[in-house]
Order: sequence, then structure tokens, then C-alpha cells
Amino acid sequence: MRRRLTRIIAASLVSLLGLAGCASRAETPDLYHDGLLYLATGNTTGVYYQFGGGYADLVTKYVSGYRLDPEPTGASGENVSRVDSGDMDLALSHADTAADGALGQGVFPGKPQRIVALARLYDNIAQIVVRAGSKARTLSDLRGKKISTGTLNSGTDVVAGRMLEAAGLDPDRDIVRLRWSLSETTKAMKDGSIDAFIFVAGLPVVGVTELLTTAPGQFTFIPASDLLKVMNDKHGGIYQGVMIPKSTYSTATDIPTVAIPTMLVCSPDVPEQLGYDLTRVLFEHQGELATAHPDGANFTQSTAKLTTPVTLHPGARRYYEQG
Repeated sequence: MRRRLTRIIAASLVSLLGLAGCASRAETPDLYHDGLLYLATGNTTGVYYQFGGGYADLVTKYVSGYRLDPEPTGASGENVSRVDSGDMDLALSHADTAADGALGQGVFPGKPQRIVALARLYDNIAQIVVRAGSKARTLSDLRGKKISTGTLNSGTDVVAGRMLEAAGLDPDRDIVRLRWSLSETTKAMKDGSIDAFIFVAGLPVVGVTELLTTAPGQFTFIPASDLLKVMNDKHGGIYQGVMIPKSTYSTATDIPTVAIPTMLVCSPDVPEQLGYDLTRVLFEHQGELATAHPDGANFTQSTAKLTTPVTLHPGARRYYEQG
């Protein structure tokens, strides 16, 4: 409702005050939501917020008559719900959370969400950070420890829970599970009030980089590639084995872990041509997107259309068919 009210107020101001763009909007009265769009992103120190801000700038610049505003959120689960409710027009989400939303399962039991996909994007990488003096060598070694698994029902929270289960731990009984944002988490790591955290995002993550550089030598990573088979056996093969390159955070070696793709979703109410244009911007201006965050370069048209079980928006489908 807050976003809808904002649109009404903004449209009234355009009409009454004659702001820039008034004429073009008067000439195109069929603009969806009067040209004001909202994108649900994630934590302000995470990649979704950076990437989403860059994408929003490109849409505002290259899709005539429209402005896309990026909004900080609790990430994937919240994002999907807010598109379903009509509070947001577009959202970034982990592919597994988006799939659960489309199917009405996981954190959306029995309630399929009204979302469609514009693109499958870059991979989100699971990053497990502990204190350098920790004796933990695997995730299962963190039994009984205080661990932040990300904002409640965020993509990180979902993947972290599945990782803990794959490690033989009950996420809600065998650890002290904290549902904190990345900024809250890194602050707690610095002051010693928690033992570890799991964060799942593109590389690099600003908040993780800041933690490691402001407290050099105090934190390290735990590998997670041993969890991959169990996770895929239970969740349908959606996860991938990847490496965090040692150059990302200046670690001694590459770190083996798991990954899940990002998905850009939107409301099925978004008109076909607008959906086409929102997809087109991703590829026609991909170089500019990569300047907002390096992961802007890490997807292709051939993989972007692979969004099953989330249905492609008809405008996005038309774009990929023409490409």
C-alpha cells in the first residue's frame, strides 16, 4: 500500500506542478503505474542492493517514460511476497526461493505467488565466515555455536538452513540461529558476540570485504563443497559446486562452496512491451551494468531464459526468441 500511495502522490505532483516529463506522460496515459516502478533488492551492504541500483539506473535512463526505484529489503523471501502483494513491481531473488514461490512451497506453503521471470542472472555464492582461531573445519563443527543465517526467509536464510541440514545439523536446535541482516552480522562478528555467519550472494560482497579489511587476519572461510550432493539429492539438483577465487577476498587459496542462481522476477501484470524493454536493458547495456557490480557481466542470453519452474514473462520470452 505504501508504494501505491507513493505512485498516486507522485502522479498528482506531475499533473499539478508540471514537472519534467509531464508532457510525455500526458501523451502516453497508458503508462503502467504512471511510469513509477519499484525494485525489491536486499541488504544495503549486499550485492542485490548494488546490482539493483545499477539496473534501476539503466531502466530509468533507457526505458522511455519510466523510472525504476531500488528499495532495500530483507531479500528473496520478502521480495517475492512483495511482488505478489503488488507492493513491488520487480524483485531480485535466489532461484530456489523464486521456485518455491511459484510452486507454493517452502516459505510459501500452499500459496503460489503471483510472479513471472524476466531473467536468470549471475550465481549467488555461499560464504561461511568464522573466527580465525576457530577449530571448525566444516559446517558440522559449528554445532552449538551462534550463527547468523541472514534475514528471516531471505534467500540466504533458506540456503543456509539447507546447508546446515546437509551438514547433519538441525538449524533450529543444534545451533543458536540468528536471523540478522549483513550489517548487524558483521558488527556482531567484530564485537565477538557471534561465532560465524553464512551469507549467500554474488562476489564480492561489500559487507564481507569491509569486515575482512577492517579486521585483517581475524576471520577465515569454511569450505562447503562437501554439502553439495546432499543438498541436490533433497532439493532437485538446483545447486552448483563453485570456487570463491582467492583474489576475491585475498585468501590463501580458492574456497570450494555451493552456489544458486539469481532470478529477476516481476508481477504478471507488467505489460508485455514493458517486460520486453526491462529484459532488453539487461543485455543491450550489460557493460554499464557491470560497472555497478562485476556480476553484471556474469550472465548470458542463453542461460537467462532458463527460469523453470518460474514462467517467463511474455515480453521476456519474445526478447529471447528474437535474440
